Amino acid sequence: MYRHMMKSKIHKAKVTEANLNYVGSITIDSYLMEKADILPNEKVQVVNNYNGARLETYVIPGERHSGMICLNGAAARLVQVGDEVIIISYGIYTDEEAVNYVPKIVFVDKDNRPVEIAKEEIHGTKA
Repeated sequence: MYRHMMKSKIHKAKVTEANLNYVGSITIDSYLMEKADILPNEKVQVVNNYNGARLETYVIPGERHSGMICLNGAAARLVQVGDEVIIISYGIYTDEEAVNYVPKIVFVDKDNRPVEIAKEEIHGTKA
């Protein structure tokens, strides 16, 4: 059996731009992508903490160390600049792999700079 598991996430990033007239995707600071183990063109889920919207799209790299989180195309209608989002990537693992897999959880500051990389989430420990 194969299981779809959270591979990594960028937690509580701030949307810096929304570009309706772009073809599609989410642009993410390439440094954040590296820290979260997200590759160009990888499928991600984006959750808007301010309005509850969830969407799937693919990633394109943004300028390194820019803090850029830009929703492009139709996804731009689901966010506003300043909204707080969670960006989640998933992997497909065998049962054996899933039992031992350790995800990467990247916590960012108000400027979308990584401040902590965790390996697990414990209910009630991070707001």
